[in-house]
This record gives sequence, C-alpha cells and structure tokens, in this order.
Amino acid sequence: TLEAIDKPDVKIENFMDPLVESLAHEKFVTASINDIYAAAEESKDYRTMKFLDWFIEEQGEEETSADTNIKNYELFGGTPQGLYSLNAEMASRVYTAPSLVLD
Repeated sequence: TLEAIDKPDVKIENFMDPLVESLAHEKFVTASINDIYAAAEESKDYRTMKFLDWFIEEQGEEETSADTNIKNYELFGGTPQGLYSLNAEMASRVYTAPSLVLD
C-alpha cells in the first residue's frame, strides 16, 4: 500500500538553502548505510558487507559533490555572472550509469 508522503518541512529562503539541505540529506543517507553495514557486520553477513561497499564509495562521492556545490556557491554565487557560470557548469554535467563493479 502506498501512503501519502509528507511534504518537506524545510523553508527555502535563498539559493544556499537547498545546497545545505542537500548536504544534510547526503549525510543522513550515509549514516543509514553505515547503520546497515554495522548490522551486517554484527551478524557476520559478509556478502551484504561486500555489496554495501559500492554504496559506501558512492555516498562518499555524493557528499563531496554536495560540499563542492556549497563551496562553489560561496565563492561565485554572489553575482549574476557567478550564478550564470555555476548554472552552466551544472547543466553541462553528463549522467553516467553506475556500475556495481568495485575496484
């Protein structure tokens, strides 16, 4: 059964707010993955731990990306030209499908 999803209780008052909320959300996801990993480790579920390695690696990249967005906005977002440049940079990103292959 699908239930209603509550709307976010976050107030967005400026361009920085979504960036800060994004980083907070990525940290929440990281903590959730860490909790699952700890439970797998406690029960000696080594296959699940190995499976989660990819998610742990990916979450590190997501947190770094969110943090970089904040830093870039702090450096360049204070002017219309800076916002235009940041927007162009974000728009030029290319989606790459993830691979579950670990190095």
